[in-house]
Amino acid sequence: MALAIVRSIDAPRSVRTEQEREDFEQELVDQYLLASLGAGNGDGWVAQDRAVIFEFTRFLDGPVWKAQPRDADRFLVHQRRDLGRARQTVQQKAWAVGRFFDFLIDRYQADIHALTGCVVSQPIDEHNRPAKADYGVARVPPSDEEVEALFAGWRDSLGHARKFLTAARDYLAASLWRRAGLRIQETYMLDIRDWRRDLGEFGKLHIRFGKGSRGRGPKTRLVPAINAVADLLDWWMVDVRHQFGDDWNAPDAPLLPGERRDPHSGFCRRACDQSLRDGLAAATRRWLPGWEGRLTPHTLRHYCASSLYSRGMDLKAIQEILGHEWLSTTTRYIHVQSDHIEQAWAISNRRIEERLGQLEER
Repeated sequence: MALAIVRSIDAPRSVRTEQEREDFEQELVDQYLLASLGAGNGDGWVAQDRAVIFEFTRFLDGPVWKAQPRDADRFLVHQRRDLGRARQTVQQKAWAVGRFFDFLIDRYQADIHALTGCVVSQPIDEHNRPAKADYGVARVPPSDEEVEALFAGWRDSLGHARKFLTAARDYLAASLWRRAGLRIQETYMLDIRDWRRDLGEFGKLHIRFGKGSRGRGPKTRLVPAINAVADLLDWWMVDVRHQFGDDWNAPDAPLLPGERRDPHSGFCRRACDQSLRDGLAAATRRWLPGWEGRLTPHTLRHYCASSLYSRGMDLKAIQEILGHEWLSTTTRYIHVQSDHIEQAWAISNRRIEERLGQLEER
């Protein structure tokens, strides 16, 4: 993204005419976007922030440094009621405006006051700041019995599938969501070389296209092939993958291929996300109809986190597997059974009894 040449904000100036006010506002915005690029935010993220800031400044009745919380109230109501924006869109716009005003207050409060006599205030406060759009929309996954019924029926049907190769591929992708908690993009972007059977006791998947924050690009991680993932990948590489084509041993060929060839590389084309989603949807419709339309790849990611936690894995380890930056995000993926508290209480009591028994023996 190209930014205009920015004059130093400290250069001598006055803000008397309308043109001078517009120039000063533009320089403040450009300084913010320049700082955002310096922080490593991607061009797309910066362009999106720029569009939101200009939309907000055009909505105001006066200069940006006079904005008040009531102006943000009107702006957010306009987005929801008049324009019909989605909750997540309104949330992202509010947060973008809030970040811009945090920047103005932190860096240029004194300069703005010296030039305009105004003290900048934060228009996005605790009263109008939208909560994260998916709060209150819990992705509670199916039970262990339901998931096992789905995958057992799916697995048993592979030998009779009209298109065995794509059916096996979709089954593998869904198994990676269920057992390793991969995101859908992380799954279809895997290459042959990303399955590292030589690393660790179980082997590891090299996730090269993990979700990065604020457009900073992919975040990589290594995911141990625990939870029967190694067995699945061994089955895939030994029995199935070579049937798609002779690129099965090419490091840069896709691990989960489509049915067509790339005319330039000669490799199989990469399976697209919609094909994998459709495979899960068809299997759910057939073997778990009660979840038709509700079971998604991301719901299986929640199931993975919950099942690993219920089997005793600590939150920090689950955080590493899922690739979350914050542990608080991981806790939102954990859905426990209704008797979880009672079970935890019973286990803690047994531990205390064992310790007391050991002390008495001494």
